[in-house]
Amino acid sequence: MFPPETRILVVDDMPSIRDLVKSHLKAMGFKHIQEAGDGEEALRLLIQSNTPSSKIQLVISDWNMPNMKGIDLLKHVRTNAEWTNLPFVLLTSEAERDQVTEAVLAGASQYIVKPFSAKIFEDKLKTAFQKHFKA
Repeated sequence: MFPPETRILVVDDMPSIRDLVKSHLKAMGFKHIQEAGDGEEALRLLIQSNTPSSKIQLVISDWNMPNMKGIDLLKHVRTNAEWTNLPFVLLTSEAERDQVTEAVLAGASQYIVKPFSAKIFEDKLKTAFQKHFKA
C-alpha cells in the first residue's frame, strides 16, 4: 500500500466529492493531500509540485469535469516522460465498458465507480500501488 507520507492530488469539480475522498484518505493515514477543481488546475499543480520534495505521487481524479476532463488529464500525464509511472486513479459515475476500456488504454492505474465504499476505495488504491510498485 502507498506509504502514509505519499503526496496525493485529488481532482474533482464537486467540493463534496473532494471532501469525501480526502476523508477516506485521512482515515487511511494519509496527510499530504492537495486538491484541484478541474484537470487544468490539476495540471498546473503537477507542474508546480514537480520537485523532489513536493512531487505528487498519486492522482485521484474525477472523469467528468469542466475545462479539462480527468481522462484528458490522464492522457496528458502519460505523454510526459516524468509521469509515465505516476499512479492515476479515475473516479466516475459511469460504468460503461467503452469508458472503462478507454481509461485502461489511456493508462489508468485503477477505475472507481461512484458511489463507492471505504473498503472498495482502499482495495482499489492497494491494487494501483501493486501495479506500479511490484515487490
